Amino acid sequence: MVEDGRFSERLKAATWQAHGEAEEHGFTRALLDGAMPVDGYAAMTAQHYFAYTALEEVGRALADDPLAGPFVDPLLFRVPALERDLEALYGPDWARRVSPTPPTATYAARIRQMADDPAGYVAHHYTRYMGDVSGGQFIAKAAARAYSLPRGEGTAFYDFSALGSLPRFKEAYRARLDALDLDETARRAMIRETGLAYQLNTEVLADLGRRHASGAAA
Repeated sequence: MVEDGRFSERLKAATWQAHGEAEEHGFTRALLDGAMPVDGYAAMTAQHYFAYTALEEVGRALADDPLAGPFVDPLLFRVPALERDLEALYGPDWARRVSPTPPTATYAARIRQMADDPAGYVAHHYTRYMGDVSGGQFIAKAAARAYSLPRGEGTAFYDFSALGSLPRFKEAYRARLDALDLDETARRAMIRETGLAYQLNTEVLADLGRRHASGAAA
């Protein structure tokens, strides 16, 4: 592994395979191809809610941390949008109808452990937000088309218009990664945590696929 150059590029290269596995997972492909029934999409949205609740709780706790703080941006917070989506997909009693699957519970627990590891929190922040700012846009379009969802209903999670230009946002995000004050040991640890974050997310998707196939609820 090359150990000089931009850390953002090194992080991307080191986790490219894991990123690809999550992006090309059968569950994700079915969503993008319009082959996933709406209950499968709703189930995924429910699991996002539990993961992002954990992520944003930790983010608020680390808002003043010199390392993690620059990444904590309320404009990114997804929980309010997810709540709107869940109401659109499940109805006003959505909170009683959804619960975290075991893989999601494991994922959320790992995120909460990062309250004591600011660089680890950034690893999970990068994995989730940068992925949804980028690839999530394709899922939103596919879902709206496949399920005939009214504009913004059920897909508010993917609306990052408050950020302005997404290319500029991503460029600034990568600059913050490059500016992280981490020694080589800490950088390696953050790369490992990023890989774990992708793995945990992929396990959530795999479980959703099995549950959807068996008709289990979210």
